[in-house]
Amino acid sequence: MKAKYILLLLCMSTAVAAQDNKNQRETINNNQHQHYAEDSTDVFFRHLNLNEVTVTGVTGDTKLKLATAPVSIISPQVLRATASTNIIDAISHQPGVSQLTTGGSISKPIIRGLGYNRVVVMSEGVRQEGQQWGDEHGVEVDGSSVGSIEILKGPASLMYGSDAMAGVVIMHAQPTLPEGDMRANVSTEYQTNNGLFGYSLQMAGNQKGFVWDVRWSQKMAHAYKNKYDGYVPGSQFREQAGRLMLGVNKGWGHSRLTATAYHLTPGIIEGERDLETGELEHEEGWTGHQYGKSLPFQQVKHFKAVWDNALNLSSGYLKAIIGYQQNRRQEYEESMDDYELYFKLHTLTYDVRYITNEWNGWKLSTGIGGMYQTSKNEGEEYLIPDYRLFDFGLYATATKTLSDRWTLNGGVRYDHRRLHGDELMEDDEQRFTDFTRHFNGVTGSVGAVFNVNDNLNIKLNVARGFRTPNMSELASNGVHEGSVRYELGNQQLKAEYSLQADLGVDFTSRYVSAQLALFANRIDNYIFTHRVAEEMEEGYLTYAYTQGDARLLGFEAGVDVHPIHSVHFSNTFSYVDAQLLNADITTKYLPFTPAPKWTSELKWELQHHSHSTVSKHAMHEYRHDHPKTGVALNNLYVAAGLDCYLRQSHVYVADNTETPTPGYALLSLSAGTDIQVKGKKIAELYVTADNLLNKAYQNHLSRLKYADMNVVTGRRGVYNMGRNVTFKVVVPINL
Repeated sequence: MKAKYILLLLCMSTAVAAQDNKNQRETINNNQHQHYAEDSTDVFFRHLNLNEVTVTGVTGDTKLKLATAPVSIISPQVLRATASTNIIDAISHQPGVSQLTTGGSISKPIIRGLGYNRVVVMSEGVRQEGQQWGDEHGVEVDGSSVGSIEILKGPASLMYGSDAMAGVVIMHAQPTLPEGDMRANVSTEYQTNNGLFGYSLQMAGNQKGFVWDVRWSQKMAHAYKNKYDGYVPGSQFREQAGRLMLGVNKGWGHSRLTATAYHLTPGIIEGERDLETGELEHEEGWTGHQYGKSLPFQQVKHFKAVWDNALNLSSGYLKAIIGYQQNRRQEYEESMDDYELYFKLHTLTYDVRYITNEWNGWKLSTGIGGMYQTSKNEGEEYLIPDYRLFDFGLYATATKTLSDRWTLNGGVRYDHRRLHGDELMEDDEQRFTDFTRHFNGVTGSVGAVFNVNDNLNIKLNVARGFRTPNMSELASNGVHEGSVRYELGNQQLKAEYSLQADLGVDFTSRYVSAQLALFANRIDNYIFTHRVAEEMEEGYLTYAYTQGDARLLGFEAGVDVHPIHSVHFSNTFSYVDAQLLNADITTKYLPFTPAPKWTSELKWELQHHSHSTVSKHAMHEYRHDHPKTGVALNNLYVAAGLDCYLRQSHVYVADNTETPTPGYALLSLSAGTDIQVKGKKIAELYVTADNLLNKAYQNHLSRLKYADMNVVTGRRGVYNMGRNVTFKVVVPINL
């Protein structure tokens, strides 16, 4: 099996490149976290020159070519041009990144085969805490408020502490405007399959160092459809979100206060079918075009306040971020007015770090960070106990540049976490016991980058990751509706430790861009669930948490060929093999491992003229040939894409936990352009047709794959969305 995948890769190209390079070609000059150099002498090579791209999620501001750990960057323009139903859906096409889905509104990030609490999501500068242990718990972030994204692949516990074992998704807000600027932005989109309609209004400014940013977004969708199931009851959702940022930018640094509110009302797809017709069951009077709520459904509210401060010092800068979050999750099953399940989570996070300026090739950073968390049950049903969590971590990192060729970096971190679960008596029976657990972890990393020349980089990194069990794994005792099963925790679980090695090769030239990233990951005490014979509640299978040692091997690779400036043909391939050690054939493979994925895109940029991607001379010639009169199109492109998911037969087959998933291919077409009137951009237009051939398929990571069987057709589960065309308009307004 492995030989087949390797042969396929070799047939694609002897030199390979990641999708990251294709995305990084897009103009991102309006993002303060990422920028391109202005000294490139070749206008046609400039958009491929990644040497000056800066990332922030490793150890402070670091040039991409000097980052030893694998990092992907998604620019603002790529995010705007991407059709998706939520922010995780928008990044799931990246190599090594997948999503575990429950319908259209709920997606969880999976990085190199690991997800849930093994992936940290950063938003507004703090870790997003939204009870991410649940199968049906998504990421409560408004995608319209995200300016750009960095994805760190591999253990990042050094900077982010426990839970960053698989990687980190860093969502950057749009940067503050330059002094004296004031702008507004209106965007709207519509999707044909589920009738999704969304809009976002924003206004931002900077007057004498006083900065502000205000945004309001709404989105609603009825049930999606596919050619096997028709409309899928429970897949409709509504979303609304607001954001307010106020602050000051001065020569000494900045101080900003950001408040966000997010409200999602997703339906719950039960997948139950009529025993005679095989059709999906629904409420009487329900129609597929219904935008309103129908039982069962959830109400998810997330509130956040973040105080972000930075102080410029002569030797470096000091940064301090304090955040408060409140997550409310209610589940309605029998009545529109009374909830059965209600979790309320409070989280206080803090992070203080000092980063020096570079001297004699050295750059140092040190910091302390952690959080305090409390969770309460306020419903009639219970899954986990009320609990309190406290943790903190200390870390230090160092980077050393040797000549123009070598860069070395490394660091060490210590973490302590305390978890306390409260006792609960229900009907004179003990549902939860009172207990306390303490966890301590020491992690670190060391890496090197060898810049062979301006076109070729070789990277090597070894990192140790750390993750404590979450409260669901330690103390669950109840029905988990998202998993449709009864779950039992294990208070004796140990912390997970991982040791991962990464080897990367990047190559960039005028006509070919290539990247290969290999990884090997060993995890001690990997936590997972297994089925037990005892039936705790009628109608639900019982699963208990246990652990064992695991190893993951894989790579991301691809090639982007651009024989002329305006044409790009890119291919990428992602593969991960995840196994439990010392297990029999039925329990050999870790559950929910993404299928091997091959993506291909042919893109033609018919017109591409941008201040950030052409020289002053070229802009002068362009303006001379294109006077500021009439209507013109700029940055016009058309593209055809093919996403191929190979058969996934490496599954956890014990107790029918997983079943193999056949391979499938999805064809897409897209186009976009800027509309200019008298030389001024007045709008951006994007059209994307996904699943153009209306293929009926089930993604291996879809939880709906295991819903009831259709007795008429013999097909099990609910299928993914069929053909979907997205229209998006963005209108910038200079005030």
